[in-house]
Amino acid sequence: MKLSPNATPPEPADMLIRFHNQTGAAVDVTGRDGSYCCRWYCHGCGEQSGGDYVMYTRSGANEHAGACRASYHRLR
Repeated sequence: MKLSPNATPPEPADMLIRFHNQTGAAVDVTGRDGSYCCRWYCHGCGEQSGGDYVMYTRSGANEHAGACRASYHRLR
């Protein structure tokens, strides 16, 4: 299986956690710990979450990473 070229995108300055989906594409959780502004973004399929606390955002990102098999080579 060919792994995603999006496995190691540049890390955002406010990145808290990085998961990898089924093809190795990064799923980044960004924001500030303890605030309601944490979000996740999948570099494989482009899906993202709304703002929430880190514990809920982390759970959603982990669930998405476990199910996502996308590895787009050109999202933009």
